[in-house]
Amino acid sequence: MPKNFAAWPRGWPRNLEYPDLPIHEILDQSATRIPDRTAMIFMNQQITYGQLKKLSDRFAAALAGMGVAKGDRVAIHLPNCPQFAIAYFGLLKAGAVFSPVSPMLSSKEVAFQLADSGARVLVSLDQIYPGIAQAGTEAGVKQSIIVSLGDALSPPAPPAQRPSPGNLAFNSLLLENEPKPPRVSIDPRNDLAHIAYTGGTTGRSKGVMLNHCNIMANVMQGSLWCLGARVETVEGQMKLEYEKGPATAAQRIIQRDQEVALMVPPWFHAMGVVSLNNQIFLGSTVIVFPRFDPEQFLTAAVKCSATLMNGAPPVYRQIFNHPAFKGNELQHIKWAVSGAAPLPVSLIERMLEHIPGVITEGYGLSECSAAATVNPPNREGMRPGSIGLPLFDTELKVVDLASGKTLPPGEEGEICIKGPQMMQGYWQNPQATANVLRDGWLHTGDIGREDQRGYFYITDRLKDMILYKGYNVYPRDLEEVLHRHGSVELCAVLGRPDADSGERVVAFVQPRAGHKPDAEELMEFVNGQVAHYKKIKELFLVERIPVSHAGKVLKRVLRDELAD
Repeated sequence: MPKNFAAWPRGWPRNLEYPDLPIHEILDQSATRIPDRTAMIFMNQQITYGQLKKLSDRFAAALAGMGVAKGDRVAIHLPNCPQFAIAYFGLLKAGAVFSPVSPMLSSKEVAFQLADSGARVLVSLDQIYPGIAQAGTEAGVKQSIIVSLGDALSPPAPPAQRPSPGNLAFNSLLLENEPKPPRVSIDPRNDLAHIAYTGGTTGRSKGVMLNHCNIMANVMQGSLWCLGARVETVEGQMKLEYEKGPATAAQRIIQRDQEVALMVPPWFHAMGVVSLNNQIFLGSTVIVFPRFDPEQFLTAAVKCSATLMNGAPPVYRQIFNHPAFKGNELQHIKWAVSGAAPLPVSLIERMLEHIPGVITEGYGLSECSAAATVNPPNREGMRPGSIGLPLFDTELKVVDLASGKTLPPGEEGEICIKGPQMMQGYWQNPQATANVLRDGWLHTGDIGREDQRGYFYITDRLKDMILYKGYNVYPRDLEEVLHRHGSVELCAVLGRPDADSGERVVAFVQPRAGHKPDAEELMEFVNGQVAHYKKIKELFLVERIPVSHAGKVLKRVLRDELAD
């Protein structure tokens, strides 16, 4: 079926031209255009775009001096901080491949990722490196570079403390090297930019291979969706082009080189690093947090008159439930983006009361760089509960779970995606690649549907669907009902194997602070609103529901608890 443009934003281009450039060009070109604009604010430090470029050039030169060559993998094991961005753009300039490692992983999990990617260099934080130092050694890492969050960066100062023997201090490398990156010939269509590992919410992580064109396409898709523009590349320079007319101008609530963004998604996650690249391309001032603290977030929103924000649903839930939230801190927000997990409709309704701008829920996977769909860039086009419309040059289809046949609007099946942001495959795992990439389509494992106007809806994960007495039960339906109860902070519904019914419907609930709900009352609250076959049979109140660093509930952990 052809793509449905019925709800497409008026005046927005339907297709884009994508720059055939390596991804680090977005920083270099912003630095040339706005060298003195503040790129990042971190712990009362400010770094301009010109400084950020030069620091990344210094780091690229340092890596080249160590013998890092084109195609070598460099792992970054850091929270969000300016050093992360410097290392990221620097390693790309050196021709290396970025491989992010979550600081929340265990030493065993870190060892697996480092060994699987074949990382030559590891950039880690002084406070957490001792816990994974042995993992790096076992994985064959040749050199570790240690970052201290307290080090001033503009200009770089001597490191606050010396790293352990055999390791290098990040700031020392910046001081010792001139901002002269090596000349590396990069083929954006064939050379890898990222090997990013999946979250492992349903099994072992896999390395997602993304080339420079994949990342560049997704950055253009996301940024230009905000701007309502297209890019033309003239002699290597990316120039914005807009449709003319007052109607389209009025819809453009985001302006290049003017916005202030609160950056919460971790850059070691697919959503986070593409969000970082989006803001660098847009020329935004990025307020960087090493970890999410709702009170610090709200203070920064007011102090800096923040206009953009993004995060996973748990971030928004904590903000709006925090005692410090007075209701007017987000009065300058033009655009709030949510991704990584479903945003409950009840939470969207609260956000609409306190955020004057557009609230945009999107959908994507590591396998498609980050984003595949997003709601329109205006309040009128938003559909609560929907993941929105396929982005520029992106197609979605819904296929029958048994036959693979494409289904018409309204019918539920597996969602498949095709677009220029699609991965090249899984690193050193051709069988897993073949399982999900078929005839150019990514089979997501997510169940959903399309409506008559081209909006898509996620029903649930295929692996999370519960089969009760022959009926399909989608956990998200029940989770939406639970979220409407005032005492529920977080919840998860899954199936417990049962000899009589196939699977029993089981719920886990994390209560809101200060609330002590009754399990039986919560079950009655839900069961009185759903069909008989969807009723919850067991409900457990728990102190904390496990979530990944991206905010996704780790249902495999809960299944293990049920099995025990």
